[in-house]
Amino acid sequence: MKFVIILSVIFAVALAIPADVEIVRYDNDNIGTDGYKFYVETSDGKKHDESGQLKNIGTEQEGIAVQGSFSYIGDDGQPYTINYVADENGFQPQGAHIPVAP
Repeated sequence: MKFVIILSVIFAVALAIPADVEIVRYDNDNIGTDGYKFYVETSDGKKHDESGQLKNIGTEQEGIAVQGSFSYIGDDGQPYTINYVADENGFQPQGAHIPVAP
Protein backbone atom coordinates (compact mmCIF):
# COMPACT_ATOMS: atom_id res chain seq x y z
CA MET A 1 0.00 0.00 0.00
CA LYS A 2 2.81 2.40 0.87
CA PHE A 3 4.45 1.79 -2.50
CA VAL A 4 1.20 2.66 -4.26
CA ILE A 5 1.10 5.96 -2.40
CA ILE A 6 4.72 6.73 -3.28
CA LEU A 7 4.19 5.90 -6.94
CA SER A 8 1.05 8.04 -6.98
CA VAL A 9 3.07 10.98 -5.66
CA ILE A 10 5.72 10.45 -8.34
CA PHE A 11 3.10 10.46 -11.09
CA ALA A 12 1.40 13.54 -9.61
CA VAL A 13 4.72 15.39 -9.72
CA ALA A 14 5.26 14.32 -13.32
CA LEU A 15 1.81 15.60 -14.26
CA ALA A 16 2.57 18.95 -12.60
CA ILE A 17 5.50 19.61 -14.95
CA PRO A 18 4.75 22.58 -17.26
CA ALA A 19 3.86 21.68 -20.86
CA ASP A 20 7.06 23.18 -22.31
CA VAL A 21 9.28 21.02 -20.07
CA GLU A 22 10.03 17.47 -21.14
CA ILE A 23 11.18 14.46 -19.17
CA VAL A 24 14.55 13.59 -20.67
CA ARG A 25 15.30 10.61 -18.43
CA TYR A 26 13.13 8.42 -16.23
CA ASP A 27 14.31 5.26 -14.49
CA ASN A 28 12.08 3.37 -12.08
CA ASP A 29 12.74 0.12 -10.27
CA ASN A 30 10.03 -1.09 -7.90
CA ILE A 31 11.77 -3.98 -6.18
CA GLY A 32 8.68 -4.95 -4.16
CA THR A 33 9.16 -5.45 -0.44
CA ASP A 34 12.91 -4.96 -0.89
CA GLY A 35 12.39 -1.32 -1.86
CA TYR A 36 12.30 1.01 -4.81
CA LYS A 37 14.45 3.54 -6.61
CA PHE A 38 13.82 6.13 -9.28
CA TYR A 39 15.55 8.89 -11.17
CA VAL A 40 13.85 11.72 -13.09
CA GLU A 41 15.52 14.45 -15.12
CA THR A 42 13.68 17.20 -17.01
CA SER A 43 14.73 19.48 -19.84
CA ASP A 44 14.77 22.51 -17.53
CA GLY A 45 17.62 21.01 -15.48
CA LYS A 46 15.67 19.52 -12.58
CA LYS A 47 16.83 16.13 -11.27
CA HIS A 48 15.40 13.86 -8.59
CA ASP A 49 17.06 10.64 -7.43
CA GLU A 50 15.52 8.57 -4.62
CA SER A 51 15.57 5.10 -3.12
CA GLY A 52 13.64 3.56 -0.26
CA GLN A 53 13.44 0.35 1.69
CA LEU A 54 10.84 -1.10 3.99
CA LYS A 55 12.33 -1.54 7.46
CA ASN A 56 11.22 -3.66 10.42
CA ILE A 57 8.78 -5.65 8.29
CA GLY A 58 5.89 -7.11 10.26
CA THR A 59 6.57 -5.18 13.45
CA GLU A 60 4.98 -2.17 15.12
CA GLN A 61 7.97 -0.12 13.89
CA GLU A 62 7.50 -1.02 10.21
CA GLY A 63 8.18 1.92 7.96
CA ILE A 64 9.95 3.13 4.86
CA ALA A 65 13.45 4.59 5.07
CA VAL A 66 14.11 6.91 2.13
CA GLN A 67 17.22 8.68 0.92
CA GLY A 68 17.70 10.85 -2.09
CA SER A 69 18.48 14.19 -3.61
CA PHE A 70 16.97 16.73 -5.96
CA SER A 71 18.46 19.68 -7.75
CA TYR A 72 17.24 22.62 -9.77
CA ILE A 73 18.33 25.98 -11.14
CA GLY A 74 16.96 28.81 -8.99
CA ASP A 75 15.45 32.07 -10.21
CA ASP A 76 18.85 33.63 -9.52
CA GLY A 77 20.49 31.26 -12.05
CA GLN A 78 22.35 29.32 -9.35
CA PRO A 79 22.16 25.52 -9.03
CA TYR A 80 20.65 24.20 -5.78
CA THR A 81 20.89 20.65 -4.46
CA ILE A 82 19.07 19.10 -1.51
CA ASN A 83 20.19 15.74 -0.12
CA TYR A 84 17.76 14.12 2.28
CA VAL A 85 16.89 11.17 4.45
CA ALA A 86 13.35 10.42 5.59
CA ASP A 87 12.88 7.71 8.17
CA GLU A 88 11.63 7.16 11.71
CA ASN A 89 13.44 10.38 12.65
CA GLY A 90 11.49 12.47 10.12
CA PHE A 91 12.54 14.37 7.01
CA GLN A 92 16.18 15.49 7.26
CA PRO A 93 17.26 17.75 4.38
CA GLN A 94 20.78 19.06 3.85
CA GLY A 95 21.99 21.64 1.37
CA ALA A 96 24.62 24.35 1.16
CA HIS A 97 21.89 27.02 1.09
CA ILE A 98 19.87 25.62 4.03
CA PRO A 99 20.65 27.23 7.40
CA VAL A 100 21.90 24.88 10.10
CA ALA A 101 20.68 25.29 13.68
CA PRO A 102 23.41 26.07 16.19
